[in-house]
Amino acid sequence: MRVSVIIPAHNEAQYLEACLNSFVVQTDPPNTLLVVDDNSTDRTFQIASKFASKHDWITVVQRQSTDEHMPGKKVVDTFNFGLQQLSDYDLIGKFDADIVLPKNYFEHMRNSFQSNWKLGMCSGLLYIKKGDEWIYEDIADKTHVRGPIKLYHKACFNKIGGLRPATGWDTVDTLLAKYHDFETQILPELRVRHLRPTGHGYSTKNYRAKGQALYKMRYDLPLAKLAALKMAWQAKSPLLYFQTVFGYIGAFFKSEPQFVTVQEGRFIRAYRWKGVIGKLF
Repeated sequence: MRVSVIIPAHNEAQYLEACLNSFVVQTDPPNTLLVVDDNSTDRTFQIASKFASKHDWITVVQRQSTDEHMPGKKVVDTFNFGLQQLSDYDLIGKFDADIVLPKNYFEHMRNSFQSNWKLGMCSGLLYIKKGDEWIYEDIADKTHVRGPIKLYHKACFNKIGGLRPATGWDTVDTLLAKYHDFETQILPELRVRHLRPTGHGYSTKNYRAKGQALYKMRYDLPLAKLAALKMAWQAKSPLLYFQTVFGYIGAFFKSEPQFVTVQEGRFIRAYRWKGVIGKLF
């Protein structure tokens, strides 16, 4: 299976070399790795270019964009910029520039997709450093395919309509995959080191965007409050709950455009409520 990976990168010089080294030493590397330098002011482009000069399957391009911090949207827009330059792939990956993969990551990914024709999305698990140990990054269930390290089957990616350019893209894609009867899978033996924990530098605006995303996924208010409570608990931040709920309510009164259709939203609510009830009883 032909694998293409896109890494959107903005000022990632601190982590990029370690990340790309982990691609180079793969037992079964991707056919194409495209690094999209998004308006960086550090040595991101130079580091990526060094790898591209040594490996013909690695390419680096530059994208000019606004300096405004736009969680979700900016990274997806950069990914889509790279996607326009790719065509020949069976599996498409969106990876972050601050991760270090185990050597057999893509070998196991290819095996998983080849052995299950219904598999639409797959990843390993993310671990962060705490003291001298690497521990699971506990901001999501171990069944959730994480945004920084996920691969999509082309059929699934096309069916869900690609990635939504906003916060919440890496949740709505999973839900839409299930709506379209694709399976998702986590390979827990593939432990990926996340060099920069998720949420580093988040602001109040970012957290409110999470609430907006819940509205755009057509969660009802009680379900959105439960999701906000879970995020606040995981982040150990009571304020996060209120920021997320305020974001949801604000999006509701502004009637912001939603990510999914009415029918897809009905499926998403039913799926989420089934999961809540299953944990209670």
